[in-house]
Amino acid sequence: MTSYTDFLAAKRTRPQLLGHRVEREDIHPFLHDWQAQVVQENVAQGRSALWEAVGLGKTVQSLEWARLSGATALIVAPLAVCQQTARIEAPKLDMDVRYVRSGDDVTGPGIWITNYEMHDRFDPKALDAVVLDESSVLKNETGKTRNRLIRHFRDVPRRLDCSATPAPNDADELTSHAEWLGVCSRTDMLATYFIHDEDGWRPKRHAVGPMYEWLSTWATALRRPSDIGGSDEGYILPGLDIIPETVRVEIEVDGQFFATAADLGGVGGRATMRRKTLDARCERAAELVEKEPDEPWLLWCGLNNEADLLAKLIPGAVNVHGSMSPEEKAEALLGFATGDIQIMITKPKIASFGMNWQHCARTAFIGLSDSYEQYHQSIGRCYRYGQPRVVHAHIVLSELEAQIAHNVARKERDAAGLMDGMVRAMRVARARQEAAA
Repeated sequence: MTSYTDFLAAKRTRPQLLGHRVEREDIHPFLHDWQAQVVQENVAQGRSALWEAVGLGKTVQSLEWARLSGATALIVAPLAVCQQTARIEAPKLDMDVRYVRSGDDVTGPGIWITNYEMHDRFDPKALDAVVLDESSVLKNETGKTRNRLIRHFRDVPRRLDCSATPAPNDADELTSHAEWLGVCSRTDMLATYFIHDEDGWRPKRHAVGPMYEWLSTWATALRRPSDIGGSDEGYILPGLDIIPETVRVEIEVDGQFFATAADLGGVGGRATMRRKTLDARCERAAELVEKEPDEPWLLWCGLNNEADLLAKLIPGAVNVHGSMSPEEKAEALLGFATGDIQIMITKPKIASFGMNWQHCARTAFIGLSDSYEQYHQSIGRCYRYGQPRVVHAHIVLSELEAQIAHNVARKERDAAGLMDGMVRAMRVARARQEAAA
């Protein structure tokens, strides 16, 4: 009798190798040997995903991949990441990477970089390779950006997507990555590995292991260099202190003398409570900054009113907000990186992806949303490999909002467990593939 595992193995197809072989000496010596190995494998694959923890050097790896994968390559990234890549990361590899806004600016072979909003201004027929940096934009399977990206670049022969936060049990995200790379359609992947019930799509119980093994044929997932046989020396972070900053507030609600945690029910209730506790939370954050005035500070807000009040309470703080032009945002975010700005206020949806701010070891969340991805990415701007100090991350919430913090902490534990399982499965699959080679 055929087992379910045998059934999945029969349905699983190994992606066709669409790249070419490169040697270690072909890769810039700036890269560690384990990073060069990742580049070699992904260049040979031709279409693949690179899922690495923040700070492992995805940018320099993707730059080398782009250089080695075709004469004309385009990197698509958030705008601020474009400037950081062109100005700071590319020179480490002796590369001249130009930021461009349309195909008319591409003057010949080379590596070019643009932001997601501009991607459809480039003729895909003129490209040999394309990189999606911070590819979590693919997560929303109904999003216009996701669908446009899949359609627009489907004929580019070589593709790489890079992300630090793929969710191993997230059907929307995994199927989007697979479909953009041309590895598998969403329909086929859902039918093979997932089941749909009242809670949505989730992996079939007996399909998790086979799915991870199949993912390992086209995706590299790393938590640390030792996951691929490298040395973790220099990649052991000093530590992260999550410091709850609970403010006491007394709020009246209709029919009650005081509000309770139960009044947070639903998104609307949480938003209302966040507005009513705004002053107390912002004042507490300002006190934290005042206690360590010589430190760079990164303050994360969710509401415009939070950011506006913080800017008034903290002298010299710069508020990077949504009404600024993309160019103004990019310059401000780079200004914080270079030290020209010491205290920055912004939102996770503006600045939580791709920026390298290891010079900063003090950050605070003035309230939290239920998004683990935003929280994780925001922490990762400072708490990333290359950070020489213990990072203090203050979570400023009212007593009534504690359940939001508990929810994010639960998602963090779940994500860590799932990523551990994914890496273990991929290491086993890699060993089998090497033994069979």
